[in-house]
Amino acid sequence: MRSLARPNPEHSYDPDIEINQLIQHRDAVPADPAKNRNIPAIGQAGQLMLASWNIANLGVHKRRSEDLRVIAQILSWFEIVAIQEIADNLDDFLSVLAELPTHFAWIFNDRAGNDERSAYIYDTRRVSLSPKIGEVVIVDSDRRYITLPGIERRFHGFNRNPYLAGFKIENSDLLLTNCHLIYGSQSTTADKKASMERRQLEAYAIARWCDLRRRDKHRWSANIIALGDFNLPHAKPGDPIHDALTKRGLSLPPHTTRIPTNVSASADYDQIAVTPGLKSKVLKMGVFDFDATLFADIYNASAPGYWRSCAKYYISDHRPLWMQLEL
Repeated sequence: MRSLARPNPEHSYDPDIEINQLIQHRDAVPADPAKNRNIPAIGQAGQLMLASWNIANLGVHKRRSEDLRVIAQILSWFEIVAIQEIADNLDDFLSVLAELPTHFAWIFNDRAGNDERSAYIYDTRRVSLSPKIGEVVIVDSDRRYITLPGIERRFHGFNRNPYLAGFKIENSDLLLTNCHLIYGSQSTTADKKASMERRQLEAYAIARWCDLRRRDKHRWSANIIALGDFNLPHAKPGDPIHDALTKRGLSLPPHTTRIPTNVSASADYDQIAVTPGLKSKVLKMGVFDFDATLFADIYNASAPGYWRSCAKYYISDHRPLWMQLEL
């Protein structure tokens, strides 16, 4: 991973003020539904608050203690969070964990492509970790099945194997697969084509695995969710990554907020995809955009460049995506 550009000039702030403003933004229910970023409270019986967040280059460029406090505050609003883009250097990740309430636990895997790790944090007051932990691996004999019309290249495996973990909430078992699909070089037209095709194949490989596993008589649970950073340009039919990901029964419930997940507001990179049995149990889903709330003193809607550079560097270039799920 390469460090994001440091903001120039540096932006200093009071984390208590920022956290209070974020909490007010989270809890507000404005009259205009288009401005509603309300996140339901955790701890509700019969429901789970699940989230996914790519915390850009966590551990690559050195964040300050106040930055880590703000990140931890947002993470604490959910009962399970899948996190992507943690560096091999765990210092900042461990510092974030130290800022979380003591009832949170965590697991993480080893580094893979781009020297990245993935992780889960979970609220032990309501969630327990199952013995099922691992990675999605497509063995050599199965790779011939990872094909899509119009793509001639072969699937050689994931750049970063999706990270599996099972959780128990009340009387429900849930199997999560934490994904970060390859993005790849965009230097030339040929690079962009190769990147898109590799991403399509990875998306289809995840979709196929979820479909086969939920139907298998030896499955641990049929309640499977693939979530994370799919580097998906647009969450709608006709988008090549969307179509590959939904080809085998996974569905992408629409975000009630109807906004992109990247801070530049240009793409639907992050998704929570559910297997058919869970589709009807999605109560609410949204993207928490902290625009104009985080670092409000430097936000300028007509010229957001400096604000974006600060938001990306100190917090993340991705917005958290969350789902309220009925158990």
